[in-house]
Amino acid sequence: MKKLLVIVFAFFSLSAFTTLNGVWTNDDAHSQLGFTVNHLGIADVSGTFNDFDVKITSAKPDFSDAVVELTAKTASIDTRVGDRDAHLKSPDFFNVEKYPTMDFKSTSVKKAGKNNFKLNGNLTLAGVTKPVTLDMIYNGSVENPMSKKQTAGFQVTGTIKRSDFNLGSSFPAPMISDEVRIKADGEFIQ
Repeated sequence: MKKLLVIVFAFFSLSAFTTLNGVWTNDDAHSQLGFTVNHLGIADVSGTFNDFDVKITSAKPDFSDAVVELTAKTASIDTRVGDRDAHLKSPDFFNVEKYPTMDFKSTSVKKAGKNNFKLNGNLTLAGVTKPVTLDMIYNGSVENPMSKKQTAGFQVTGTIKRSDFNLGSSFPAPMISDEVRIKADGEFIQ
């Protein structure tokens, strides 16, 4: 009987440790990294980066200690217009030949309400690194019925200034707004 209790205790201890010391990676099919700018002061234009990886490391089940790391391939930019995408890849904007990735690494996560956080970190775009603060919502976790894996949902939103990263400096607002709105949605698998 003692052996059985030890085995049961060990199993539950190991399960709790695994759950609480989780590394979560984005599920590509259920994740997107998008942005929106205003064009000519009259219309929003949106796009995505289609090739990116995100890793969230957290020892707490509410993700209040999360470390978020993102790498996106700048050449994967997609605004649904080939000529515009080619221009965005050029030295006028992302200069994808010289800077093939943009990177974000969080420096802190601060509670801002139930399941809401302020995500602080360093964003590197076109060779420039700047601190940014984004809003992060933790939408909960479930067991995916298809994969049987724990899956967590997050949304990150915020605004950055392209001038902070020297992106498109010869295209002033209102031609293209300086403010770039970011919206990322994702499912993460442990």
